[in-house]
Amino acid sequence: MGLFDKAKDAADATGEKVAEEAKEMKERIADQLDAMKADADVAHAEAERDATHAKNEYKEKLRED
Repeated sequence: MGLFDKAKDAADATGEKVAEEAKEMKERIADQLDAMKADADVAHAEAERDATHAKNEYKEKLRED
């Protein structure tokens, strides 16, 4: 193998490694985004639950009066 072939092989290996790292980074970002969406959904559900609870307490208080 000549010097050119070795350099080409090294460049190919580097390119493959960069592509692999980019794919992994994309997957990590997608995972983080999914987690953030899930956290937002939980926060929304908790807020809705609290609002329903407050509404029901208010209605119960009106019934008592």
